Amino acid sequence: MNSDTTSKQHKHTKLGLSDGQVIDMYKYMLLARKFDERCLLLQRAGKINFHVSGIGQETAQVAAAFALDREKDYFLPYYRDYGFVLAVGMTPRDLMLSAFAKAEDPNSGGRQMPGHFGSKKLRIVTGSSPVTTQVPHAVGVALAAKMQKKDFVSFVTFGEGSSNQGDFHEGSNFAGVHKLPVIIMVENNQYAISVPVHKQLSGKVSDRALGYGFPGFRVDGNDALEVYAAVKEARARAVAGEGPTLIEAMMYRLSPHSTSDNDLAYRTKEEVEENWKKDGLVKMKQYLIDCGIWDEERDADLAAQLALELKEATESADAAPYPKPEDTLLHVYADDHLGGGQ
Repeated sequence: MNSDTTSKQHKHTKLGLSDGQVIDMYKYMLLARKFDERCLLLQRAGKINFHVSGIGQETAQVAAAFALDREKDYFLPYYRDYGFVLAVGMTPRDLMLSAFAKAEDPNSGGRQMPGHFGSKKLRIVTGSSPVTTQVPHAVGVALAAKMQKKDFVSFVTFGEGSSNQGDFHEGSNFAGVHKLPVIIMVENNQYAISVPVHKQLSGKVSDRALGYGFPGFRVDGNDALEVYAAVKEARARAVAGEGPTLIEAMMYRLSPHSTSDNDLAYRTKEEVEENWKKDGLVKMKQYLIDCGIWDEERDADLAAQLALELKEATESADAAPYPKPEDTLLHVYADDHLGGGQ
């Protein structure tokens, strides 16, 4: 390995990441991308009803997951966070069961739309359809950590449109006042459904942290190592008792808002194509190649492996049983037979 390769490789090792870890980061990013593409095809084929895409946002999601403690932290992701939930332990089959709305869906037993994640085992706190409600919940989890004097943090994500909701401001204010161990990451993908960022915000989301008495940072969401460093530092601050951090990860939603959306009604094809050139997934792959730890042959092998994994997950979920009609009543009323629920 020549000296030029060593210097380029140094960027991730300086952050405390091994070659294996950055390769794993890339694998999860690619898995999330391939899962997303598969769901778009399944919806178009009439096999599943609906899909909300996260294409273009996987890089920041996976990088953040790797910077957290995936054995003890609590996670409150939003509905595009496939890369994040895969990186903290959900499987492609778990996500496919949700997409097909099957009884074994670990998120909600087939009750919720896809993208409404929840796992007691993985400490993913159940989300709901109204946007931004997860922010006060994340702050509440962080309050519990402080009250119990435990060293876990809560991590919450949402889009930049959600930063205009009252839940964001109330949650941030409470977290700042009580110096709570919560990391708030805004995935600024430039659009709140069809509303472009210049019609939503007159300044930076990250600057709003100043009003609540804690640091705010804007990072390149297409640069995995930059996001990793920011989240790692935020976690260190949190467990040291220094309170919350707001991170604004800049990115672009490359796909339509959902399978019910015609995005070309509010943006141009040229704009989308221009942003494909900044794709963080491609950037990460090139970084690994430049480091001398990855190559096109290994990339092709990985793509084939992930395609097989997704094929098996799809077929398994498609064949799985739907919930029984009477299951509608489960988890609605108190029931001694549930043994405390799932």
